[in-house]
Amino acid sequence: MPNDLSDASADPSADPSALAALPGLFSEESRVRAFAAVALGAGSDAEVARVAGLSAKETAGALRRLREQGVVAPGDGGGLVVAHGRFRDLARAARPAPDPAGDPGAADGDRTGMILRTFVRDGRLVRLPARWTRKKVVLRHIAEETFAPGVEYPERTVDRKLRAWCEDGEVDHVTLRRHLVDFGHLRRSDGIYRRPVESARVGTA
Repeated sequence: MPNDLSDASADPSADPSALAALPGLFSEESRVRAFAAVALGAGSDAEVARVAGLSAKETAGALRRLREQGVVAPGDGGGLVVAHGRFRDLARAARPAPDPAGDPGAADGDRTGMILRTFVRDGRLVRLPARWTRKKVVLRHIAEETFAPGVEYPERTVDRKLRAWCEDGEVDHVTLRRHLVDFGHLRRSDGIYRRPVESARVGTA
């Protein structure tokens, strides 16, 4: 018979059948009674048979399966004991996998992706969000995708690059450029625009 839980020291998370095997293990009354007897302190086959009210044959069969499944094991003194550590391992394996939504970093990434999928399609700006926080996400994405940090761009180059984002959209390039400046994604000085970055090497476009 296949031994689904034969190694009590194995990591049960590596064997999904380990958890599924438990209901079947305790589906036989003799195994339940034998396990209960061990839990109550019966340390030998004879004591288990007496406490559980089982025949020697029933006891031997029940204890064999309980030992195979790793839920009953020899104790320090040689007598039978319940392998509590095995149940702890199985309980840990039964816990659901961590939800990415519980990870702030993952949640932020999912939220950003959702916003960009809504307002940016095929490299084009569909429209600007009304909410400030979402608008900032979209504008940051456009700035990062369009302008290299620290590079200086004349206004005509900025307009040309932004027109590509505004094709077939609801926002014109002048409005988009103003928002990028207002939100700090571009800085303007004497008709020259630059995406700010600390310690960036300044070049010229």
